Amino acid sequence: MPKKRWEVFPGRNRFYCGGRIIMAKQINVFFVTLFLIVGVSVLFFVFDSKFLSERVNPVVPIIAAVLFVFTLLFLFRTSFSDPGILPRATGDEATFNDRGATSDVDLSADVSYRNPSRTKDILVNGETVKLKYCFTCKIFRPPRASHCSMCDNCIERFDHHCPWIGNCVGKRNYKYFYLMIATITLLCIYILTFTLVHIIMLSKEGDSTFISAMSKTPASVIEALICFLAVWSVLGLAGFHSYLTCTNQTTNEEIKGSWAQRHGEVVRNPYTANNCCSNFAKILCGPSYTSLLRLQEDKNKEKKDMEIVREKIEKMYAEQRPNQTDINNKDHWNPSSSVNGSPVDPTDLHAQLRNTPSP
Repeated sequence: MPKKRWEVFPGRNRFYCGGRIIMAKQINVFFVTLFLIVGVSVLFFVFDSKFLSERVNPVVPIIAAVLFVFTLLFLFRTSFSDPGILPRATGDEATFNDRGATSDVDLSADVSYRNPSRTKDILVNGETVKLKYCFTCKIFRPPRASHCSMCDNCIERFDHHCPWIGNCVGKRNYKYFYLMIATITLLCIYILTFTLVHIIMLSKEGDSTFISAMSKTPASVIEALICFLAVWSVLGLAGFHSYLTCTNQTTNEEIKGSWAQRHGEVVRNPYTANNCCSNFAKILCGPSYTSLLRLQEDKNKEKKDMEIVREKIEKMYAEQRPNQTDINNKDHWNPSSSVNGSPVDPTDLHAQLRNTPSP
């Protein structure tokens, strides 16, 4: 029985539930994150909620429950999804790129060499952006993409690899990552505030002191201590990513200083809308991008896609060479021809599926 695509995936990712869940290889810290969130919240619901609902307001535990549920949803959505992995080049695509990616490359020649030029310059909103060649994935990475050494994949709009969620953060899961740290921050502040309220109210009963009140509810002390230590990290992280979202930058770009002043020249970020609200709306309210990995077998869809590609190639060659009817003849292949701006080999239809929209 042939193996599924996710079973032979070349990166270092782990796949679960038949390839529907994708995570990094090192996921131990993810379980620490999950344990802290669930553990502190359960302690709050068991030892604090009843007292606070009776003495303060019944809404207090309900708001905590809502924040807890949304935190888990955003955490799982960030950790279990494809962050924006770029598929590696096929055999002929890799050979084509390794031999210079020029129209005079003979793929049938048994020669191994590399063109020394491994970058390309393109214009993005009037600014020159370099495309770098990835020797692992054998592709020219698109703008803002980078190769993650932990997962061994090129990630589209790469932000960073986060061990706390057990996955990379990229184009497809960044907004869920941002919402996750925002809800975790609110949850920490909320639980810290009301555990202190619980202890203070107990200390005012009878002849109790603050210390004696702490001894009456040790679980509240543990919750308050964990939240106090965690809130500074998550609050700082939320502020940092709010700044990145406002300016439409990534952590990778900020650390490298991609849009910083160089040699006295100001380098403009071509991706920003120069408006904080517009950048927030673009990143957090934008569409959910389709994964470029086709890990699930869909033979009917693949057959239909191949038929579309074949029709496009036949039409293209009919326009270029009206007398040519057999596009499968390798001798008639013109490497300089392209579909959707990419070199086309009519005998390698699988290489075209990535650029072909579904019907």
